[in-house]
Amino acid sequence: MIIYGTALLAVCHLLGIFLGDLLGALIGVKTNVGGVGIAMILLICARLYMHKRGLMPQTTELGVTFWGAMYIPVVVAMAAQQNVVAALRGGPVALLAAMGALALCACTIALINRTEKPARSTASGPQAVATTA
Repeated sequence: MIIYGTALLAVCHLLGIFLGDLLGALIGVKTNVGGVGIAMILLICARLYMHKRGLMPQTTELGVTFWGAMYIPVVVAMAAQQNVVAALRGGPVALLAAMGALALCACTIALINRTEKPARSTASGPQAVATTA
């Protein structure tokens, strides 16, 4: 049933919020740190685990797929609730985390682009299009 996919999301969301609060307490910030992201990673892992073992019927997967498509709006809504000013006042941890995430993403994208095999082209080179005026 589709409702089972929603129930799986609810369990992952509650666990993600708990882990996000725990992570925030560990780094000294009095807020949830990445709870929604953790929840979505847990949902992806649970879906893959259940799918490999044949424990997820097609209708349940539809519920999980629906919430996976809702990822961006959920993250935007959750981010609107975060108090960025309080996080920045709490110390340089938020700024360091943002710069670290930016650097990691840039390095990962550069690595992917360098290791990617070039696509084969049927033409021998760029073809110029002649225009007459």
